[in-house]
Amino acid sequence: MSTLTIVLLVIVVVLAAVLVALYFFGKRAQKKQDESQAQIEQMKQTVSLMIIDKKKLPIKESGLPEAAISQVPRLMRRQKVPIAKAKIGREFRNLIVDDKIFDLIPLKKEIKAEVSGLYIVGVKGIRSNLEKPAEKKRRFFFRR
Repeated sequence: MSTLTIVLLVIVVVLAAVLVALYFFGKRAQKKQDESQAQIEQMKQTVSLMIIDKKKLPIKESGLPEAAISQVPRLMRRQKVPIAKAKIGREFRNLIVDDKIFDLIPLKKEIKAEVSGLYIVGVKGIRSNLEKPAEKKRRFFFRR
């Protein structure tokens, strides 16, 4: 056997091992995500609140409780998270918003939201339906 074929065989074996490892890690991550989503669905409550401000901030600058920030993995602490400052009853709280509904949340309006702990899962308008924002034209390389 020539050295070229040996090198190619080693590369193919290493790539196969990496793909198998990624498959099993992906299955484990999907299982954890399904469990956490089931727990969120079980614990959610409908609450009337008023959104004062919404931004995408790094988790360290979000104003969330220190106990919540310490549970976030270190690699995820630099990532920007959608945060909404809301008035619930008499108190003001910072809540994490689901990415899917971040654009639906109106500012300075009262809404009914499905809240699970510090996480806003869904929103509904109290007096009228929520308006969907206009779709932004995406550039060629950033289409999904």
